[in-house]
Amino acid sequence: MSEVTKTTNTTKETARKAKVESYDIARSDETLHLATDLAKFIKDNKLSTTVQGKEFVNVEGWQYAGSRLGIVPIVDHVINVSTETELKYQAKVTLFDLRSGHTVGAGFAVCSNKENGKKFYQEFAIMSMAQTRAIGKAYRNILAWIIRAAGYEPTPAEEMDYGNNTPEVKAPVAAQPAAPVPAPAVAAEAPAMKAVPAEQPAPAVTYASASQKEEIIRLLNHPLITRQEKTKMLLNINRLDEERATQAIAKLKKAIDDRENGESAAA
Repeated sequence: MSEVTKTTNTTKETARKAKVESYDIARSDETLHLATDLAKFIKDNKLSTTVQGKEFVNVEGWQYAGSRLGIVPIVDHVINVSTETELKYQAKVTLFDLRSGHTVGAGFAVCSNKENGKKFYQEFAIMSMAQTRAIGKAYRNILAWIIRAAGYEPTPAEEMDYGNNTPEVKAPVAAQPAAPVPAPAVAAEAPAMKAVPAEQPAPAVTYASASQKEEIIRLLNHPLITRQEKTKMLLNINRLDEERATQAIAKLKKAIDDRENGESAAA
């Protein structure tokens, strides 16, 4: 077999594998294959929540579906809209198509400590849940039919939190007869109470900026970065703080330089 024939066969095999590894949302035949793959992934990794007998996919499952289509979420902003009596955050997320380089969707969401089950949530948890819900909402707007085709409800599980919270029902208390008023007595001196130190608030987390996330996505699109590396990074991109995002950018640049130098040496 000639070198030209070997090269042609290798190119065809690479293209075939790439087609299996990635799907095109514009092709219904490919997305139906994705639905089958998605159903298995969600089941194997237990990424669904049962609410009133129905299965709702957690945000990680929506992110997996998006990553297989080359669509990743970008947190545009998280706004504190709290009042004196309510802790509340609003988040906006846009979806970025790695193939076309364009925004293909968006989602808004809020989270409040007035919701059932969130009365004692700390501020960072309320802010984080607003982002998580916005990610799920953004994906739902364009991928709901794929999740439905996979056999699940087309609403992110994080929007169904209220289904797991029921108001506390207190049993009625029987009326008690009034107790006789005791004669005045000299009260014993109560022991001094030790002051309980107030709980220190958790330090605020500064998440990666939009420009840092865009730089990470640009580097992930380099042909020398593997699909496994890209998927792993994209699934965690919205959890990175500024320091970890800076480290990730440096690591990706070093990996690309090392691999380019390795290819040059091999040539």
